[in-house]
Amino acid sequence: MQGTVVVINSSKGSVVASSAKLATTYGERRRGLLGRTSLEEGEGLVIRPCKGVHSFGMKFPIDVAYVSKDGEILHTISPLHPNRIGPLILKAAWVLELPQGALCRTGTCPGDILTICACEA
Repeated sequence: MQGTVVVINSSKGSVVASSAKLATTYGERRRGLLGRTSLEEGEGLVIRPCKGVHSFGMKFPIDVAYVSKDGEILHTISPLHPNRIGPLILKAAWVLELPQGALCRTGTCPGDILTICACEA
């Protein structure tokens, strides 16, 4: 995986993920969270580009935010259980995968704007 980034909810002025990995190559996007047994609080995975996700082979549920090229959250799933298929969101440019419940805990919802920062929060 490439570097670690911070994902900020610019609409709410809060940190959604303080330590998110970037998955931007074909192999990284394909592998996603496979092989992981959990995501810790503050962790996440930014999959770019991405219009849809699945959780086949995963061992734990996750929250998912589908995000437009402008950073607007178009759709959320909380949670996406293992061995499921999320919807295809054609206007999505990227997806943020988070620990189950993270969207609720951070008050993050459709319409909010997310910003990816290469800096520490």
